[in-house]
Amino acid sequence: MSQERKIKWLNNRRIIYRKDPVKDKPTIKTDQYMYYENGTYECYNLFSSKAKITTYRSLKWHMLVLYYLNNNYEHLKHVFRFIADKENGFTTFFIKHKLLDSMIEDVIRQGGDPPKNRVRKVIFKDSSGLTLNEKLSIVGQLIGRNKLDEETIYQCMLDINDNGDKITIRWMSELLGVSQRTVHRNMSKELKQEKQKLNEKV
Repeated sequence: MSQERKIKWLNNRRIIYRKDPVKDKPTIKTDQYMYYENGTYECYNLFSSKAKITTYRSLKWHMLVLYYLNNNYEHLKHVFRFIADKENGFTTFFIKHKLLDSMIEDVIRQGGDPPKNRVRKVIFKDSSGLTLNEKLSIVGQLIGRNKLDEETIYQCMLDINDNGDKITIRWMSELLGVSQRTVHRNMSKELKQEKQKLNEKV
């Protein structure tokens, strides 16, 4: 049985692990979502889905984001070790202490600048109350589905992943209202690789 993520431990210590864009201003802002016509890299939303950390690379990225969002790195060393401990439900693997210490020191050396992030065009608020189908309907209206492009497919993949579900061509075709062949035809090699990476975390 999968260990439940001990997110309350972070909340009790007021650790920041979510942040909406600050410099980038939304093209459209409602009570349910924010839409960025040119996309934004400033949205950080860790632990929003049931997906766990499955690789060293992903663990380090989570640490870099936490370092960026929080200030006191001496305190964060303890947080990093807590998250890296499989027993606390954030990761799917055990990591040796020596390797973890090296990773933490490397994060502190690199930390400070905004970590590389995925571009987002539509950011739904936690209190939106929207279902996955409703979210995809809004994305379709904002980005447009008459011409299925990589941005629409990518947003669909992110929404499915945020919902804690496996991304499949069939599932995407149903949500996007197109044939599976159309989805296949409009997916680049990079998108297919991203699909695999996102599924590995679910």
